[in-house]
Amino acid sequence: MKYDNKKIVRQYIEEVLNTGDAGRTPEFVSSEYTEVFDNKKYPVGIEGAKNHILGVRETYPDIHMKIDFQIAEGDWVATSYLMSGTHSGTWMGIKPTNKNIEVTGVNLDRLVDGKIVEHGGAANLFTALLNIGAITLVKE
Repeated sequence: MKYDNKKIVRQYIEEVLNTGDAGRTPEFVSSEYTEVFDNKKYPVGIEGAKNHILGVRETYPDIHMKIDFQIAEGDWVATSYLMSGTHSGTWMGIKPTNKNIEVTGVNLDRLVDGKIVEHGGAANLFTALLNIGAITLVKE
């Protein structure tokens, strides 16, 4: 069976991340789901994917990810996006500012048999957090 991997990733973003309906995660994510961070792979499964969604929504409860474009090749989908939301929760010791934040980034997802099995990417959080005053530069 041939799957439309870009459509699956798009639906996951629009119907799970943007709504916070983490209960639908198993429709899109494999039990073999692995997150890639800092060039290391962390097998977290469906529960880890749910926790990721819920954690992001704790920090940005009104998060909305707008897809700019997607490119697919083989099992891989690259998604360029603009994420916006209100910085309302503590994250990595950074206290909430209750200001709107805009983050640009690229997600890389690998799909097998119509399910996301690997997720990683890069987001421009530094500039976004600096812009809303959540972090400051130390000046000498």
